[in-house]
Amino acid sequence: MSSANRSRKYDLGSQKRKRKQRIEDLTQSQKGAMDRFIIKESVDNDIIVDGHAAETENNIAGQEAPADNTNMQTDNDGDNLNTSPIADDDDSFQPDIFDPRYRDSLDSKQVDILAKEGPKRDPLFQKGPKDRYGRRFSARFYTRILPNREHCDRDWLVYSKKLDRVFCFGCKLFTKGYRKGQLANEGFNDWIHLGIRLKEHETSADHVLNMTNWYELRSRLQKNQTIDKTAQRQLEKEKDHWRKVLFRIVGIVKFLAKHNLAFHGSNSKLYDDSNGIFLGLIEMLAEFDPVIQEHVRRITNEETQVHYLGPRIQNELIHMLAAAIKSEIIKKIKSAKYFSVILDCTPDASHQEQMSLIIRYVDVSSSRVCIEESFLGFLEVNDTTGQGLFDAIQNELKQLDLDIDNVRGQGYDNGSNMKGCNKGVKTKFLEVNPRAFYFACGCHSLNLALCDMAKNCGRAKDFFGIIQRIYTTFANSTKKWQILKDNITRWTLKSVSATRWESCVESVKAIRFQCADIREALLQVSDVENDVKTSSEAKGLANNELGEYEFIVAMVIWYEVLYAINLVSKSLQTKDMLIDVAIEKVQGQISFFKRYRETGFLEALEVAKGIAFDMDIGTTFRKKREIKRKRQFDENPDETNAASTQSAEESFRINYFLSIVDQAITSLTTRFEQYQGYQKNFGFLFTSDTLQSLDNNSLKSSCENLETVLTSDGKSDIDANELYLELKFLQDFIPRESMGPVEILKFLKRHGCFPNTTIAYRVLLTIPVTVASAEQSFSKLKLLKSYLCSTMTQERLNDLAMIALESDILEKIDYESIIENFISRNTKRMMLFK
Repeated sequence: MSSANRSRKYDLGSQKRKRKQRIEDLTQSQKGAMDRFIIKESVDNDIIVDGHAAETENNIAGQEAPADNTNMQTDNDGDNLNTSPIADDDDSFQPDIFDPRYRDSLDSKQVDILAKEGPKRDPLFQKGPKDRYGRRFSARFYTRILPNREHCDRDWLVYSKKLDRVFCFGCKLFTKGYRKGQLANEGFNDWIHLGIRLKEHETSADHVLNMTNWYELRSRLQKNQTIDKTAQRQLEKEKDHWRKVLFRIVGIVKFLAKHNLAFHGSNSKLYDDSNGIFLGLIEMLAEFDPVIQEHVRRITNEETQVHYLGPRIQNELIHMLAAAIKSEIIKKIKSAKYFSVILDCTPDASHQEQMSLIIRYVDVSSSRVCIEESFLGFLEVNDTTGQGLFDAIQNELKQLDLDIDNVRGQGYDNGSNMKGCNKGVKTKFLEVNPRAFYFACGCHSLNLALCDMAKNCGRAKDFFGIIQRIYTTFANSTKKWQILKDNITRWTLKSVSATRWESCVESVKAIRFQCADIREALLQVSDVENDVKTSSEAKGLANNELGEYEFIVAMVIWYEVLYAINLVSKSLQTKDMLIDVAIEKVQGQISFFKRYRETGFLEALEVAKGIAFDMDIGTTFRKKREIKRKRQFDENPDETNAASTQSAEESFRINYFLSIVDQAITSLTTRFEQYQGYQKNFGFLFTSDTLQSLDNNSLKSSCENLETVLTSDGKSDIDANELYLELKFLQDFIPRESMGPVEILKFLKRHGCFPNTTIAYRVLLTIPVTVASAEQSFSKLKLLKSYLCSTMTQERLNDLAMIALESDILEKIDYESIIENFISRNTKRMMLFK
C-alpha cells in the first residue's frame, strides 16, 4: 500500500492547533453571555456587600468637617463616617453608558441598565451640523413612514452629537463578534443615502434578531423574570431602599435650607458631639424610621462605604433644589414677557458688596392673574458706580436669557449712583431701553420726607435726642431695665433708628401712652442710682423734659405725624402694590397734612392737656426771657412790637408745628412729583370708572399718548388705533361695578379678544412702586452669611437664599424629579438606583 493512500490514525499537529483555536474562539465569543440573565456577587470595592454597585467616598473620620461656607472641590459622593481612608473611585474616568462610543466597554450590569432604559434622545434636537456637501441629520429620520402613511417610531436609532453619526442601538449592544454594516460599528454619516440605508437595515435578519433579543430582555427586566428571580427581587428591594434613603435626605436638606439653619458642625461623625444639625436629624430619624435606621446600621457596622451624608452631596442637593426653583421662575418671566428690575445693595459679613436682584412680572401662566416679585440671586459687585452696577445687571440678564428690551420698569432707592440723571443706573438703562420706566422707591421717599421734617427744625432734632436718652438711661443696665418693667404694663421702650424714620413711631408710642409711668421710673432710677452723673441725668429727664408741657405737645404732634406716615409706608411695601393705589395713598397723605395744618395744633393741645393733668404738671408754655436790643433806623416798629408781644404758645405753633407740617407738604409734593407723569400716561387705565367716564376725544388722545410712551426705535408695544377701538367697546362691555387694574386684566383674560388692552395693563402692573422685596432679601443674607460663615461661596449663598425666599415654589417641586436628576448625574448612581 502506498503512503499516499494510507489513512492517518491521528491528526496532524497543524490540524490540532486549528481545532484548538476554533474552540478558544467559540469560548471567548460566549464569555459573559449568561451575565444578562443572572446577578453575580463581586468582591470589587465598587460593590456593596448585598451585591449592588456602590460609590466609594473619602474618609473624614477624625478630621474636622468644613463649615457651611467651605467650597468642596472633591468629586466623591460622600464622606466615610466611620471607616478608614479608602481610594476615591469617582475621581477616575466614568464613561457615559448612553454614548455609543463606549458600548464595547460596558459590563453586564451596564448592559442591563441600557436594555431597560433604552436610548436617550434630546427632545429639543431638530437638526445636526451640515457636512461638506451641505447635508445633515434631521430628527425626522426617527420616524418611519409605512406604506399606509402611518408613522412608526424608530426607537433603535441613536444619533451621537459628538460624532455626528447614527447607530443602531440593538445591533451595537447585542451583536457579538463581527458586526455587519456601519450602523452597528463606527456609525453612519452618509446623510444623502441615510434613508435608503435605514430601510435596508431595519429589514435585515440580523437587525430583527437583535431587536427581538433587546425587547425580550427589557420585558424580563421590567417584570423581574430573569433566570435568577430571587437575586433580581433582592436587587429591586435594595434599589428601593436606596431611593427611600435619598428621599429622606432630600427632605432634610429642604427643611434646613428653608429655615436658614446651618448644616455642618465641627466634625462629620455620626453620634458624635458637634456634628451639626444635618447629622443630628439623621440620628433622630434613625430612632423612629426603619429606613434610616437600617442605613445608619450599615454605616456604623462598616458594611457600606456609601452614605450620601457628606457635605458635597448636601451642596449638590441644595443646588438642584435652587436650580429647580430658578427654572420655574424664569419660565414664568418668559411667559409674562414684560418684567421690571428691582435692585438694592448692602455689604455682607465679609465686607463684600452684594446687590439683590428682584424681578417683578405679571404671572398669567395659571388661571389666575397675580403680580409676582421673585428673587433671582445676589450679585457680587466691586464697582458701585452707576456704570459698574449697570454692567453687572446687564451681564446677569444675559446669563438668565432674559431680553433687556423687555424691561418695562426699574425700581431703586434714592441713591445718586442709582437715580443720578447723568451717570446713574437709571440713566444707563434708559439709554439702552427707553421704555424701562424708572420709579423711585415710595418708602424711601417717605423716609426722606420725614428726615427733611426732623432736620428742618432744631427743636425737632432735640426731641428725638431726648427719646433716645430716655431709652439709653434704662438700657445701660439690667437693674434699671427691671425698674422700667416694674412700672410699665404695655409697650417697652425702643431705640430711635438713625435711618428708618417711620419706625420711630414705636419709640414715640411707648412714651406717648405711658408718659407718667416712665417719668416715675426715671425718678426711681435717680433715687437708687449710686452714680451721680446717671442719677442727675435721670432726674433731669423726669423733671425738665417729661415734666415740660412743651415736650408733651411735641410728643403728641410727632406721634400723629409718624403714625400717619407709617401706615402709608407699610401699605406701600406689599409686593402687589400698584401705581394707582400708591398715587392715591400719597395724595391722601398730602391732604392729611393740609388738614392737620389747620386743625392739628388745637387737637394736640387738648390731648396734651389731658396727659399733663394725669402727670400733675402745668399746661402753659414756658416763656423765654425777652432779649432787648436797640432798634435800627430802618426797622418797622409794628413788626418789632408784634414779635416781642408774641405768646410762647403762638411762637411754638409758628416755629415748630407749622415748620414741620409745611416741610412735610413741600417734601411729599417734590419727592412724589414723578407720580404725576405716570398718572398722565396710564391714568385712564387705573379704574373701570375712569375708563367709562372718558369721551371719545379724550380716550383717543390717551391711547395715542400711551403708544408714544411705549415706542422705541420705531417699534411700539401697542397700536393706538386698535387700543382705542378695544377700549371703546370695553366701555360698554365691562361690568358696571368699580374694578382696579388686576380685576380688569382678569376680565380681559377670560374673554381673550382685547390683545392691545391686555398688553397695556400688563405693562402698567409691571412697573414697581417700592424696593421692599430687595430689602427683605437682606434679612436672609444676614442669617445665611453670618460671621461664622463669612467665607461661604457665592453659589451656595444664592442657592440657600433662593430656597429660603421662594419657599412657595419650593413646596411645588417634585421630589421624584430631583432624585432622578441626582441619579442621572453619575453612572455608579444609576447602577445603584436603577
